[in-house]
Amino acid sequence: MAAYGTDNSVMTPEAVRDATDHLYELVSSRIPRFEWDMMAPVVARINQLKAEKNAVILAHNYMTPEIFACVGDIRGDSLALAREAAKTDADVIVQAGVHFMAETSKILAPEKTVLIPSMEAGCSLASSITGADVRLLKERYPGVPVVTYVNTTADVKAETDICCTSSNATQVVEHICAEFGTDEVILIPDQYLAKNVARMTNKKVITWAGSCEVHEQFTAEDIQEMRRGNPGVVVLAHPECPPDVLAEADYAGSTGAMSSYVKDKQPRQVVLITECSMSDNVALENPNVDFVRPCNLCPHMKRITLEGIQLALETMSHQVEVDPVISARAREAVERMIALPNPETPPSFNVGHGGDVISVEHR
Repeated sequence: MAAYGTDNSVMTPEAVRDATDHLYELVSSRIPRFEWDMMAPVVARINQLKAEKNAVILAHNYMTPEIFACVGDIRGDSLALAREAAKTDADVIVQAGVHFMAETSKILAPEKTVLIPSMEAGCSLASSITGADVRLLKERYPGVPVVTYVNTTADVKAETDICCTSSNATQVVEHICAEFGTDEVILIPDQYLAKNVARMTNKKVITWAGSCEVHEQFTAEDIQEMRRGNPGVVVLAHPECPPDVLAEADYAGSTGAMSSYVKDKQPRQVVLITECSMSDNVALENPNVDFVRPCNLCPHMKRITLEGIQLALETMSHQVEVDPVISARAREAVERMIALPNPETPPSFNVGHGGDVISVEHR
């Protein structure tokens, strides 16, 4: 795809370099120059279109570096992106992430145009449960509060009392149990997040047999092998990983928490047990840290490309819509989450054993 000037003429190579060389400095450690030369005209055009259309790009931590660092305006984990979607004064939001994230942006900013570059950018976790499933759970456990991970569709959020992300799940569980005056909570749909939250609280956690296809692939044996091959490596794991993986880790937290850990601690060598583009993006800001890179790619996140973002802005597609009735109900659950105060330091998860969990099989 070509880059265009303000008069709709094709930008010269010199103009593209002037518009993008400062951006290449941000990613030069991860992207060879010959690859960048093909990306630069698209980056220039995207940034031009954003200015023309008063658009912002929300870039999740799992985006590739050229998207995350060079066209992303707001970067972070799902909680950070949700907060910013609610506050932005842009007319157009482009979700550089998966579909449930775009739905969440539309729920929080219904008056704005929300675009997702690929309608195929789904999520195995979000597809593991429906609103009807949640209604059945509520019938089985009447009066028990329902906490729903943001990695879900709008119709699931509409059936819940409050949403959470991996960065605030324990906080949300404690909050809603206190509000309901109970020691029991339904936390859906990620079974591993629920089991890992259960280690952090004395509440009884009822969950669902959903999981992330990226994080569930990691095993304790993988971590042990990484340690044998890289003596002294610091292992950081995402709480969507199975509990035996967290038991082998040095630290566990959300993508935002892992990023903060590396920035603050500056370990000599580190491995992030999560989607592999995360390591690339954290490495950009921590050039003195050596990253071991186990590569489990999210096929859905990787459907978001520079070319797709350019096409989305040029054609204003694909526009994300949510039924107004469902949106209003889902917005209450998301806004309850956002209203909770941000912790002073990123919360982490225990890397030991324990916790009371009831597993509910997927129907």
